[in-house]
Amino acid sequence: MTAASDRLLRRLEWQVLRRLDGRVQGAHRTLWRGVGIDVADLREYTPEDDVRHIDWNVTARLDEPYVRRYTEDRELTAWLVLDRSASMRVGAAEHGKDTVLRDLAVCLARLFTGQGNPVGAVLFDNASQRVIPPRTGRTQALRVAHELDRAAPPTGATTDLAAMLRLAATTARRRSLVLVLSDFIGDPGWDRALALLAHRHEVVAVRIVDPAELELPDLGLVLVEDAETGEQLLLDTGDPLLRQRFAEQAQAREAELDAALRRGAVTAHRVDTDEDLVTALIEMVWRSKRRRR
Repeated sequence: MTAASDRLLRRLEWQVLRRLDGRVQGAHRTLWRGVGIDVADLREYTPEDDVRHIDWNVTARLDEPYVRRYTEDRELTAWLVLDRSASMRVGAAEHGKDTVLRDLAVCLARLFTGQGNPVGAVLFDNASQRVIPPRTGRTQALRVAHELDRAAPPTGATTDLAAMLRLAATTARRRSLVLVLSDFIGDPGWDRALALLAHRHEVVAVRIVDPAELELPDLGLVLVEDAETGEQLLLDTGDPLLRQRFAEQAQAREAELDAALRRGAVTAHRVDTDEDLVTALIEMVWRSKRRRR
């Protein structure tokens, strides 16, 4: 660990985690029931229940379906799947997508380890992958911060998001809480890999968005470059028709991404790069709770 990663963690502990003031406690309760979880009682079956939880002996005796209720194990393993591709290095230094990803990942790691839960991480780029095995304690959050401070190598291809999700699936062997932090910009077809990951794990997709990707500002003639392929194009951003077409295409892309995340059957959140991190974390927790209910 370096002094820089320690300063980063201390800053986030003071500016973000202290302000949460216990408002996200209990956010880590998992949906999964199985190994190491005890039966608490029984209740009548409802159409929303998982048929695997039906107690067939009681159902046969009472001639009505009953399901088991469980006492959930408070401990779970959390995995952070972190997109380190070139498209994540878009935006201003202090509010770029990679900066938001780093701060959010370190905060989540510290929140989980602070509750005694082991946290692991998968850092992915087409050219390199890094796996941090699950551990507990503040040192693990420092390890995540240290790895995220290391520069990712440049590549000349779009992100293979399906490969990133498959790597997460093979890495997290036990049922876990998997948080995927990405802009989800990459090769199409990743929604199937996301659905397969969600079939075994509780998956939360956190999409990090730069508002400039949704609306083109009027800056006159601008040379723009695709962060992943390196392709360059000269645009007249003062043209209102161009800005309108850009906004329409951005809206269509947003709709496609939302549909892909729905097909993946995961809890999805969006975090803008200009959003307050405390507000974003609280919103993530409450939206996840509402979806579980």
